[in-house]
Amino acid sequence: MTSPDTAYHDVLGRALEAWHQNPRTMRLRVLSDRFGTSHTEVAHFFRTYNEMPEIEKLALNSCKGSILDIGAAAGCHSLALIDQKKQVHPIDISPGAVRVMQARGLSNAREIDFFNIKNEKYDTLLLLMNGIGIGGTLAGLEKTLQQAYNLLNPGGQVICDSSDIIYMLEQEDGSAMIDLAANYYGEVVFQFAYRGRKSEPFAWLYIHYELLHEYATRFGFKCERLADGGHYDYLARLSR
Repeated sequence: MTSPDTAYHDVLGRALEAWHQNPRTMRLRVLSDRFGTSHTEVAHFFRTYNEMPEIEKLALNSCKGSILDIGAAAGCHSLALIDQKKQVHPIDISPGAVRVMQARGLSNAREIDFFNIKNEKYDTLLLLMNGIGIGGTLAGLEKTLQQAYNLLNPGGQVICDSSDIIYMLEQEDGSAMIDLAANYYGEVVFQFAYRGRKSEPFAWLYIHYELLHEYATRFGFKCERLADGGHYDYLARLSR
């Protein structure tokens, strides 16, 4: 049973469980220091393959071998991969998310922090929904890439997406005001809010492709841009 304290911090998990038990129109409030307040439909985490944008479909179709689905949430990507007869291992740090995945048939879903995984090897690491930003900062990206390299078999790959949020800083004339003395503009702090509860703040990284390429190359990856999405987003493959 989830303790009140754990439930408080697992706001996303609570929302996923509520929707899974009774699918209906539900919105998760997302607060950030960069974007202000926005809302995400909880149903978005339960979308089917046919409901996904082309860039996501390409990501799933590019997966091969043994796949680690990192930050799998309600498991929509893992379920789509199973439909493709692929071998997938979903993980999430949210206890509620893991319970939902297991209830949806993903019996091997695990509650574990990506950075705490040891002595395991995969052919594909899947990091969707801006998943490459899991480290929160540029320093955290280095930690992410090092862990990814450690977990991949030779010839393995990271399939990831991100967005260049430079548009948030654009002026009327099309130029962008960037404070060179401040942290990288893609470092964002978020909170989830649902039914009067807020998660603890957490950092997330949005990184433009050229900088991802620079960091990935430094850690021994070949980095390629697979596709562009509809709003400053892109899909990339990092090959070991």
